[in-house]
Amino acid sequence: MIPDPRKRLASAGGLAFTALFGATLLAGVQSQPAHKPIAPPSKSHAPVAPVEAVVPFRGGEKLSFRVMWSKFSVNAGTVDFLVAQHSNFFGKPAWHFQARAQTVDTMRIVYPLDDQFDSYTEAVKLASIQYEMYLHEQGKQENDAWRMTVNGDPAPANATAARVLPGTRDPVGFLYALRATDWKSTPELRAPVFDGHHLYDVDAKLGLAAGHVTVPAGEFDASRVDVRLSEHGQEVSDTSFSLWIAQDAVRTPVLIEASVPLGTARVELTAH
Repeated sequence: MIPDPRKRLASAGGLAFTALFGATLLAGVQSQPAHKPIAPPSKSHAPVAPVEAVVPFRGGEKLSFRVMWSKFSVNAGTVDFLVAQHSNFFGKPAWHFQARAQTVDTMRIVYPLDDQFDSYTEAVKLASIQYEMYLHEQGKQENDAWRMTVNGDPAPANATAARVLPGTRDPVGFLYALRATDWKSTPELRAPVFDGHHLYDVDAKLGLAAGHVTVPAGEFDASRVDVRLSEHGQEVSDTSFSLWIAQDAVRTPVLIEASVPLGTARVELTAH
């Protein structure tokens, strides 16, 4: 079957735009527990609750970006990333991440787009539980939801079962998984990523430990993480990303440089 170019755009844009690598590539993010679990009393056999991954972000956080497409040399769009909430999702402690993307100015005339992506990511290993896309492009609307399943469990009535490998993430959750990674001690992370249409093997490497980035939100000392995608054992040669993460307490993502089939994009932080 020949891939639909529009869906490939949603796929690539979903990895670049909507979630800046947010996708779940760190099969088993290497996070340290916030504290050592307290051993249960010797006579008790109650199960010990899993310890959630230590993360630098908190509920209610909002990061805003502008998207500059080199092909048009204009401000093409905006993307907002939100940490909507932390709560239980189908019995698991989970983060609800959200990305909202839209085209602006001249690009909106050429390609009107108002998309929303929701990630429900379990809070222990930061693997995806459910990924949702609400696409509104050129007057057409498409809504999809995928429940990540690794053991053949049936999907709920309001979602499609996505049979994935353990530790799989989605594009939006990947952004936050990258932020949760200590790149000073972890030079490389590999994991599967499902974007709604494709299951990728993703390799994220520390490309530059210390650099300097200037974006509309200010100047930042930052590290650069380079991301490459593979599918069926072959590298996706026309799609790659670099994420600049500020060297601050919350590891703010400040710049995404993306190369996709339609050209190259610079996604710059405007407000945080």
